[in-house]
Amino acid sequence: MNEKAANFFSLFASSSTLICCALPSLFVVLGAGASFASLLTVFPFLIVLSQYKLAISLTALTTIALAGFAHYKTAHLPCPADPELGRACLQSRRRARLVYYVSVSIFAFATIFTYLVPRVIF
Repeated sequence: MNEKAANFFSLFASSSTLICCALPSLFVVLGAGASFASLLTVFPFLIVLSQYKLAISLTALTTIALAGFAHYKTAHLPCPADPELGRACLQSRRRARLVYYVSVSIFAFATIFTYLVPRVIF
């Protein structure tokens, strides 16, 4: 799996975790349960997604772990000797690392709001 594909899948997986699982919890915590109910009338598939939140979370964790492994393996590979290609290589690595960290942050936020906050508040 190349680094771009790993980044894409980790960002997609973490975003899906945020949509399916953290969004309902966030609305309830903020006291916007009625707003969330009206959101469900527009997007009824959110109910089906939330029924599979554990599988979605585990899939997201797996893809983020695979992306982290890909970053680890490619972090110290040499870039091309050509100055322009070398700069492009380093810039691509920085961008990939940023996307990976955003994915991890989204996943952590979604996990906290999905599994920890409901247990502490309720």
